[in-house]
Amino acid sequence: MRFRRLARERAIQFLFQHDMNPPEAIEEELDRFWESQTSAAIAEDHQPSTWGETPEPSPPTPEDDEVRQFGDPLIRGVLENLGELDTIIGEQTRNWEIARIAKVDRNILRLAIHEMLHRDDIPPVVSINEAIDIAKKFSTENSGRFVNGILDKVKGGLMRPARTSVD
Repeated sequence: MRFRRLARERAIQFLFQHDMNPPEAIEEELDRFWESQTSAAIAEDHQPSTWGETPEPSPPTPEDDEVRQFGDPLIRGVLENLGELDTIIGEQTRNWEIARIAKVDRNILRLAIHEMLHRDDIPPVVSINEAIDIAKKFSTENSGRFVNGILDKVKGGLMRPARTSVD
């Protein structure tokens, strides 16, 4: 299920971008984002270009499709529940305004809390472990512990099992 990790990482990248500069047309921006995240598009970015040539876009691979199929609902879910997610983060970070949390960490928390609250097919401990690993990869050396502490508090208030999915 490596594609799920990749989908979460892509979701964090889009949410960070959205946090920095919210687009006017979310549908167009999501399409443009996913097109830029295909394996072929990423490979093209690392190839030397010929001046004036615009390469034909390559179709997405089956893995690209799986990444988008898992990641797109995560992005949309976070954006639809932003107020609720930020309220929960604010409740868990007493005396610390949400705007002061690093944007990467804030979006990692939003995604993981969204999964814990709204994705019964994902066990909360999986959401937490994924968030910690992504924080270690994309943020500071202390972010993993910070994210773990906040998400552990949220997990404690859940009314469902932490280690199993609810199907």
